[in-house]
Amino acid sequence: MALYTHHLPRWKKEEVEEIKRGIEEHTLVGVVDMYGIPASQVQHIRRNLRGTARVKMARNTLIEHALNELGGSVAALNDHAEGQSALIFTNENPFKLFKLLEQTKTKMAAKPGETAPEDIVIPKGPTSFKPGPIVGELQQVGIPAAIEGGKVKIRETKTVVKKGEVINKKIADALVKLGVKPMDVGLILQAAYYRETIFTPDLLAIDEEAYANNIALAARQAFNLSVNAVVPTRLTVAAIIGKAVREARNVGVEASIYEKDIVDLIIGRAQREMLAVALAAQGRGFELDEATLKAASAATAAAPAAAPAAAEEEPEEEETEEEKKEEDEEGGMAGLGALFG
Repeated sequence: MALYTHHLPRWKKEEVEEIKRGIEEHTLVGVVDMYGIPASQVQHIRRNLRGTARVKMARNTLIEHALNELGGSVAALNDHAEGQSALIFTNENPFKLFKLLEQTKTKMAAKPGETAPEDIVIPKGPTSFKPGPIVGELQQVGIPAAIEGGKVKIRETKTVVKKGEVINKKIADALVKLGVKPMDVGLILQAAYYRETIFTPDLLAIDEEAYANNIALAARQAFNLSVNAVVPTRLTVAAIIGKAVREARNVGVEASIYEKDIVDLIIGRAQREMLAVALAAQGRGFELDEATLKAASAATAAAPAAAPAAAEEEPEEEETEEEKKEEDEEGGMAGLGALFG
């Protein structure tokens, strides 16, 4: 028997050995705080964790003995075993374990002397209470209560306890009467040991939605950078070619290069410019023939509707898969060769 436990009673030695086996047989061991959890809630948590994780309740001194006997980096868990601690064994990664433990928490009423985990806010509005001593009790703890329509009403939203402050008996009693349960009750992961690394809650509390949004944003930015810097990859080469084709067509139209793929665009541009001149001439008193007037009026009516559509067409350099395929099919390298060859 190791030096650490040679002086311990037999039952304590067996506890230490069980803890050591649990650590050695699982990829992750965590230290959890069980302070203030009712026995019924502990049993409920055990049922929810069955098949995924196992909770081992033991004295902090025995946990310390086991960790010291194992030695190495796992012994650093001793720094996190405070209060009413227990161990949790699992083969999940620490992020999944943290999320799982958060899901097992339930709301309970606050007890005098407990610390508010968040700001405790009483919203304004009617209550179910009839006029009586409750009005004075609420007012004594700073809750603006009044009688309206034969019922007790909270006149304005009020923060009665700020995060980190201690809840006194009067406030705790008022919260119970109002049905406010501000306390999260469940296993609180103090630290997890996984692959020779200690993970603390501040590292494990990840906003998954924000994390996924950041990854999506980074992907879009990388795509745009690749297209704008003309760095071809499997995902961006079609967009780069499509962009080059569009730019080449624009050059062809601006320079009036009469090539079969863009001659219609050149003619269309010339027609629009002609109609603009016609409308300007009409404004100076010149009469337009019926066909020109009709075409100019149609072009003027279509212009406001076309502008938003054009603006929406290319909000940034990135294209959808359908746009990339369409541009590739329409122009591609053949279009570039036709324009400049």
